[in-house]
Amino acid sequence: MNPHIWWYLSRSAGIVAWIMLTASVLWGIVLATDLFPKWRRNARLLAMHRWLAGLTLFFIAGHLATLLFDSYAHFRPVDFVVPYAGTWRPTAIAVGVVALWLLVAVEVTALAAKKLAKGWWRSVHIASYFVFWAVSIHAALAGTDTSKPLYTVTAIVALAAVVFAASYRALSHDLPKRRPVGAARRVPGQRPGALT
Repeated sequence: MNPHIWWYLSRSAGIVAWIMLTASVLWGIVLATDLFPKWRRNARLLAMHRWLAGLTLFFIAGHLATLLFDSYAHFRPVDFVVPYAGTWRPTAIAVGVVALWLLVAVEVTALAAKKLAKGWWRSVHIASYFVFWAVSIHAALAGTDTSKPLYTVTAIVALAAVVFAASYRALSHDLPKRRPVGAARRVPGQRPGALT
């Protein structure tokens, strides 16, 4: 058996977790825009977002669990939850630890969304963007695959997709909303029900 098998498994799980996180963030942005009007949004679309987030957590758990068996960097459980507890690339690992805690906060509030005020839930859920960027920085600083062409292409595509989608989301938020064809336009100050 290859003595570095746990290291390879951990790296693979970490990269897949990052890809699942990217997909979850992108799908969340799609749900928040007018790409799917509210009347077309159904439980399956939201379930897809939750499924991608669940896969992210699953692969993160695999990433961390396999690191415990690895003899290359010698991680301890405390290294996964306390920034700068370890000695191997401490800043890179600390960024990953912060991303993990933010992701836990996002997931816990997502599970309790029906019991929370919408504004409070939304404020915490915005941390998903910070999680994505922190994980991307963690991967770039701690990853040993950053010089590989496949990693580089994947990173460029993931970063560009999230930047584009987040920019569209931010810009479309301030744009006037589309009205259905034939819908009456309401003039400010005009009584409801009056047509123009």
